[in-house]
Amino acid sequence: MDIGSKLYLFDFATSVMKEIGIYVIADDLPKVMDILRKRKVGGLCFYEIDGRGRTKREEVPEMVRSYMTGKKIAPEFVKRTKVETVVTDSSVKEIVEDIITNLGSESNPRGMIFVKEVSNAYEIGTKQSGEAILTAK
Repeated sequence: MDIGSKLYLFDFATSVMKEIGIYVIADDLPKVMDILRKRKVGGLCFYEIDGRGRTKREEVPEMVRSYMTGKKIAPEFVKRTKVETVVTDSSVKEIVEDIITNLGSESNPRGMIFVKEVSNAYEIGTKQSGEAILTAK
């Protein structure tokens, strides 16, 4: 099926939107959700991931075959929660600033935020597209 050959009228209604990828510790998920709810973000998803980054990893007791060895190790990967959403271009700055202001500090970083450009979005079934589909009904 070649969807590139069909051109729908709604394709001309494109606008720039932003995808926000927010990586936080699980304890910060309720705060992130409150901020996104306050900013009237319609759809989002979140899931637990394993990863590594710039933050210092806490040492944990080493376990071998369910037995504690008495040693402590710093695991290579740590658990984080990734939140993904797509928002209007005009709202991304306030959302990012709100998260940065309310979580962590310079001495205690709490995660990362990545912002990517999205050229268009399509709602399956309704043939609606663009920013109109980002808000909750």
